[in-house]
Formats: sequence, C-alpha cells, structure tokens
Amino acid sequence: MARTRRHQGACSPGCAVEATLRLIDGKWKGVILYHLLDGTLRFTEIRRRLTSVTQRMLTNQLREMEADGLIARTVYAVVPPKVEYSLTARGRSLEPILLALKSWGDLHAPPTEPAMDAA
Repeated sequence: MARTRRHQGACSPGCAVEATLRLIDGKWKGVILYHLLDGTLRFTEIRRRLTSVTQRMLTNQLREMEADGLIARTVYAVVPPKVEYSLTARGRSLEPILLALKSWGDLHAPPTEPAMDAA
C-alpha cells in the first residue's frame, strides 16, 4: 500500500522545495518520470529500462506516484493483463525539473564504471 505523506505545520521558506522533493523522493521515481516523458509505457517496458529495480520496488514506486497524482494507471481487461502508465498534467509539469536534473547530471555526475564480468 502506498504511504501517505502530508506536510503539517508552519511553512518555512524552503518548504516548497521540501514538498517537491517529498513527491519525487525514492531511488527510482525521478528515473521513471523521466522515461514517461517520452509517452505511455507498459509495466514491462519500464522494468526493462530500469534493469536494477525489483518488481516489488517498481510496483511500490508506481503506486506512490499514482496516489500523488503524478502518473495515471490504465488497466485493460484482456488476457494477459495489460497495464499502462502515463504522466498526468501534474506529472508533466515536472518536465523542466527532470530535464534540468538530466542536464546537470550530464555535466557534473561522475561517469559510471562498466560492469566487471565475473570470470
């Protein structure tokens, strides 16, 4: 079940930043949102793009973002089940932030080392 995260109390000058980060917190949320910028994806397509994520973690992150109104989940009554995820208008409004994060990462993130094959 998705956790409920609500801010209570007085708002400090940085609380808007805190609120935004609370919505996209989690190891995979930003990456999922970034991939959904290109359009609707099925669960398996998202999982293929995020090779290190477990099915349980992906499911939890998607549920939380759906509960927060960032993504829409569409279930089709077919066999096998077909589920698609897309950005809502609220999620789409994060596009400039996600693109800025990508640009910053392209310039400043350390390069990742290639995986070492076990002999």
